[in-house]
Amino acid sequence: MKIIIFGSTGSVGRHIVKQALEQGHQVTAFARKPEVLDIVHNNLTLFSGDVFDPMAVSNAMKDQEAALITLGSAKLTGDLRSRGTKNVVAAMKQHGVDRLICQTTLGAGNSIDNLDFLWRYVLFGIILRFVMRDHNIQEEIVKNSGLNWTIIRPSAFTDEPASHNYKHGFKAKYRELTLKMPRIEVAEFMLKNLTDSQYLYKAPGISY
Repeated sequence: MKIIIFGSTGSVGRHIVKQALEQGHQVTAFARKPEVLDIVHNNLTLFSGDVFDPMAVSNAMKDQEAALITLGSAKLTGDLRSRGTKNVVAAMKQHGVDRLICQTTLGAGNSIDNLDFLWRYVLFGIILRFVMRDHNIQEEIVKNSGLNWTIIRPSAFTDEPASHNYKHGFKAKYRELTLKMPRIEVAEFMLKNLTDSQYLYKAPGISY
């Protein structure tokens, strides 16, 4: 499948690129500096562009079959995720690309009830409140896109190895979670949903 990855040089995006190539996909890695991936592969195209630039996003979207979004920022303010996702959705509609997998966070939307006191009221309630706002706007853009979408809501990222025992699709008030999720398995789950319709038009949480 021809897929494009937005946020390809991020901590999850790098795993998506590597795993997608291993699975035989034709991958376009979109980023401001995609060369930092330091990956050379016959099925990999590096596309230098800014997700804030609708023209760049549109040009990169030509001839793709699916898009994966894993946008992130070190800043505690701003609208990178929502504005970038808006441009991706517009480009997908322009070029007839229909399948969208978008990574947000556990705690967005109705999954806020999955969080413990620290995450709900201190981290997302105060420290990361603008990040959470951006994610919630991002999710609404995806849900109202008219595309075949799936939103993936992982808990806090870790660099632990994959054990493939993570929980997914749990109910909004489910609390028996460590609230940790290896980046490598977030990538795995996003790619799995490219061809799996179990969570089509849904926003499953994933966590240990």
